[in-house]
Amino acid sequence: MNLETEDVRQNEGRARELDAFDRKLLGLLVEDATRSYAELGEQVGLSAPAVHERVKRLKRSGAIHQTAALINPIAVQKTLLAFVHVDTAGWGKTPELLGIAKYPEVEEIHSVAGDTCMLLKVRTKDSRALEGLLARIYDVPGVIRTRSYVVLSTHLERPVQPAITKEWPAPRLPASSSPATDAKG
Repeated sequence: MNLETEDVRQNEGRARELDAFDRKLLGLLVEDATRSYAELGEQVGLSAPAVHERVKRLKRSGAIHQTAALINPIAVQKTLLAFVHVDTAGWGKTPELLGIAKYPEVEEIHSVAGDTCMLLKVRTKDSRALEGLLARIYDVPGVIRTRSYVVLSTHLERPVQPAITKEWPAPRLPASSSPATDAKG
């Protein structure tokens, strides 16, 4: 195998834009990553080998960075979902604070702009377990306060979607600034 040629092929895969077939494949894989290449091919109108090559390229390019099972939180007794805002002294993105990733209850950690430094998505067994996790967060040097938002019900929770909205509606103007209202004046 020529390593120089292999690098060129990999670099081409990274630079190439996603086309309609790629987006359809990604959408189908998000729904069910266990589908066969033949089944995917039937859905998008390509042969199984063509789908296999596209999926390999999507993995190589990083468009597909992981294949994972989505676990039902009830099955693992993590029924309390909360979003926790963490306020810190200074910037906040310290190795100590990022160290809370070691707790399996912490699903996501985000640095955010706005009135808080960090946003956590956490899932615990119950409010007592959430309280214990918050106590651990408060033990981190620099943490000043937290605000927890407990989810009562979830209306939509999904992985990243490959589709893109092509056109957004024009913003609506307030009724008081419409031309008809101004003319009556």
